[in-house]
Amino acid sequence: MNLEELVAIDVHTHVEISKDGHGSLSSELLGASEKYFKAGHRQPTIAESAAYYRERKMAAVTFSVDAEHATGHPRIANEEIAETCAEHADVLIPFASVDPWKGKAGAREARRLVEEHGMRGFKFHPSVQGFAPNDPLAYPLYEVIEELGVPALFHTGQTGIGAGVPGGGGIRLKYSNPMLVDDVAVDFPELRIILAHPSFPWQDEALAVATHKPHVYIDLSGWSPKYFPPQLVRYANSLLRDKVLFGSDYPVITPDRWLADFAQLDIKPEVRPKILKDNAAALLGLA
Repeated sequence: MNLEELVAIDVHTHVEISKDGHGSLSSELLGASEKYFKAGHRQPTIAESAAYYRERKMAAVTFSVDAEHATGHPRIANEEIAETCAEHADVLIPFASVDPWKGKAGAREARRLVEEHGMRGFKFHPSVQGFAPNDPLAYPLYEVIEELGVPALFHTGQTGIGAGVPGGGGIRLKYSNPMLVDDVAVDFPELRIILAHPSFPWQDEALAVATHKPHVYIDLSGWSPKYFPPQLVRYANSLLRDKVLFGSDYPVITPDRWLADFAQLDIKPEVRPKILKDNAAALLGLA
């Protein structure tokens, strides 16, 4: 990966379909997500995503979500994601996902995925996976991730997954309150944590955690920048200028749309390159 040639690093993109056509979500939850974002979208393969980002001179962190315990839906294999991303290492950075309900077995898997398959971080979606981030059931997994020195990215705030489905498809929003991740940051002080998305309705909580805990970052994915809360923009321009990261949520939101709206945002010129590339490069060990 040639960092100097990259114009941006997108820290939040999704693998939605496997090589054999298996989706990352059930058809019901996928349909709800598409309706929430008010647009259907293609489900690109990993290779297609690589070509898309290569054309734009960007790199992308990409992952799926292992939520087999809560949803009963089989995951896309982490090994497939790692192996395919390795074929496109000039633009793709693979993150794994291990269901916290797997306990010590999940912790052993996490170690193997990093040490043998080159995974560079881990994605958690507490609402979809059905767990509170500060539940001790996840702690064996966090211990390994902290020891290996790779980041953990947590979905925070409302989710389009399950939106409009009766009962929200069984998905509980309360698990994605960033204050639950504050406990994780206390109990694992060297763990690098990314709070994904503007954390509606808990934006102030996310800002508080990120300013208080030195290894907690915020990614800006899942929203068009024109809808960012004003306090998020203010903190990105000041106290959190070194801890805010560009993320799109591709393919449901494209980096083209996100960057076009970001260009209109009142961000200081010296802060823009930090958000678009420099902060992520430092966090991911690319700099």
